[in-house]
Amino acid sequence: MDDRWPVWKLALMLYVFAAGAVAINLFMLGLLGQALGLPALSPVTTVLVSIPLGIPAAWASGLWARHLMDQAAS
Repeated sequence: MDDRWPVWKLALMLYVFAAGAVAINLFMLGLLGQALGLPALSPVTTVLVSIPLGIPAAWASGLWARHLMDQAAS
């Protein structure tokens, strides 16, 4: 039996961290947007937007972690 963790389980575990990273990056992007005359993004807006955007980021993190685990096992 294959005892490797599937990518979806890794992504589920990493979702909180990935969504948090997305929120921080969006907030910083909103601050940079002020230099171009765009309105600033509020912290609440960035957190709400990061909830769905955290899913692909968590999946990418899960793929990366699975790759590193495979390298460590071989």
